[in-house]
This record gives sequence, structure tokens and C-alpha cells, in this order.
Amino acid sequence: MITVIGIGPGNPQFCLVGQEKFYKEADVILGSSRHLEVIADKLQGKGVVAPKKLKDLEELLLTYPETTNLVYLVSGDPLIYGLGKWLTERFPGRIKLVPGISSMQYLASKVCLPMNDAYLTSSHAKEPNFELIMSLSKVFCVTDNKVGPYQIAQEVVKRGLKKTLIIGENLSYDNEKISIMAADQVLDRDYDMNVVVIVDER
Repeated sequence: MITVIGIGPGNPQFCLVGQEKFYKEADVILGSSRHLEVIADKLQGKGVVAPKKLKDLEELLLTYPETTNLVYLVSGDPLIYGLGKWLTERFPGRIKLVPGISSMQYLASKVCLPMNDAYLTSSHAKEPNFELIMSLSKVFCVTDNKVGPYQIAQEVVKRGLKKTLIIGENLSYDNEKISIMAADQVLDRDYDMNVVVIVDER
């Protein structure tokens, strides 16, 4: 069994209650170096840093017998632009998903913005559907370093739209930064681990 656990936005205090028992029962705990920081010191010996490339990750997982009790730690929630979909497709019948708090949910809570009518998307390793995004009143987007806050803002500006961007960087960490501004005020700079919300100006 491979138990995929969403550890939330990053800070260990946002891990959901009950996850500790999975760590104690696991034979191996996989995740990035940052993810593995959430497990107790006494369990660190079970930790294995997972490769970043999906092909390498798949090869690593296949080296473990199916009887191995594996735990895989992922950011946010496994099924909100996480590895949950990919893992369930690659290892059908072997995956158990444990939800977490997504970075989108965390940012929404910080700025008291309801998500009932929100559209969720991502720009990780792909070109977003900007025509769709710009036609909607509230969009949450997990971004990467190619299509980030500035690039999204420029898509707003070139269409002459009136939209506000809420940019959350390093969410839940000590260096967390949340900025709220009109699209034409977004600077062309590097943004650390971020989520962008695009909303119609009110």
C-alpha cells in the first residue's frame, strides 16, 4: 500500500490530526527534504528523499515490494494539483489518499475570500487557458517560475480588464508574504512558492 498524505501548505502545524499514526506504521516515508521535516525526529530514519522527475519516482516506487507499507508526503492536498491523480493512475489499487489543506484554501482563509464560486487551475509546466481564466470572476492558480504573477497580470492588462491579484508567497512559513494589488501594479520580479488569485475589481 502507498499512502499519499497531503501535509498542507508546508508549516507542520497545518498537518491534519491523525497523520502521525501513518508515519509510525510506515516502513518507508518518501517526500522532498522539506516535506520530511514534518515527521518526528525519532522517525527520520524512515525518510527517503524522493526524486523530482516522475519517471525516476515511478522507478523508485517499483523497487519496493507491494507488501511494503509506503507513505508518500506531498504538498497541500494530493488531489488539488498534486501527485494524487498521477499516482492513482500509475499504481491502481495500491493508493490510499489522505487529504490535506491546499495552499489555495490556506490563502483564501488568510484573506477571508469564499471559494464557493472559484475556478482552480495551475500553470505548472503548462500554458494556462487565459481566455477561460480572464472570462471568470474568481480564479485560484498555482504558478511556477515561467508563468507566475507578473505574466498573469500582463494577460489582464493587455485585455484591458479590471482585475485584482492576490499573491501569496511562502504560505504558512515565517517569511510568508501576501500582496493584494491591481494587475497593472504587479512587478516583474521573482516570486517564491506562490499562489495567485485573480478576481474582478469591486
